[in-house]
Amino acid sequence: MKHLMTRLFALAALALLALAAPMAQAFEFSTMTDAERNAFRAEVRSYLMENPEVLLEAIKVLENRQAAQQQTDDASLLKVNAEDIYNDGYSYIGGNPDGDVTLVEFSDYRCPYCRRAHPEVTELLKQDGNIRLIYKEYPILGDASLTSSRFAIATMMVAGPEAYKKVSDALIELRGEPSAEALKGIAEKFGLDAAEIALRMPGQEVTDIIDKNHALGQRLRISGTPSFILGDQFLRGYVPLADMQELVKQLRAKK
Repeated sequence: MKHLMTRLFALAALALLALAAPMAQAFEFSTMTDAERNAFRAEVRSYLMENPEVLLEAIKVLENRQAAQQQTDDASLLKVNAEDIYNDGYSYIGGNPDGDVTLVEFSDYRCPYCRRAHPEVTELLKQDGNIRLIYKEYPILGDASLTSSRFAIATMMVAGPEAYKKVSDALIELRGEPSAEALKGIAEKFGLDAAEIALRMPGQEVTDIIDKNHALGQRLRISGTPSFILGDQFLRGYVPLADMQELVKQLRAKK
């Protein structure tokens, strides 16, 4: 509750500043006497005290303007970085590769919200059947995250996308630490060459992929996981299945 009130006061202050700027210019504050300025401020305060709903209206106007600006900024970022987002040549592509809708996910195996989103994204792809998923390795939560991503990327290099998908699913469901023993067990479970994967993990090729994904995420202003790109918009954070399905429906309706 305290956090909400703080946010409301902050938004109210921003909204009032936005409204006050043209008002101050119209009344030429700089030419007013101290008495005139004090009288004007008292009148504004009195009005707001009698009509506090105006603050909420101002906050809503400000939020709508910010959302519209964010959408414009996001569309520009997506356009400038489209090649790296959709055609980097190394990210896993799942779902229907020829789908009419593309969903891009930036994910970290150790992120609890990524783990929560994983079965819902899986169900989305299962139910729809016409969505292409591009999965971006985006380890940002420490050494365990980095180790997991290195293992997944090395698996892709050694055994291909089908093996990668199995390993990726296992990593997102792994509750313990991604120790050498745990990773070896995952590899052996799927009949993979654990030694070869371990050999590739620290290599520069794996490092380059992770660095490129981090650089792309920074350009896209991605600060947390999961983060999704659907059509021309960013979905920052966990999105429930029903909401994702509705967004896909809306995207198709625009085409």
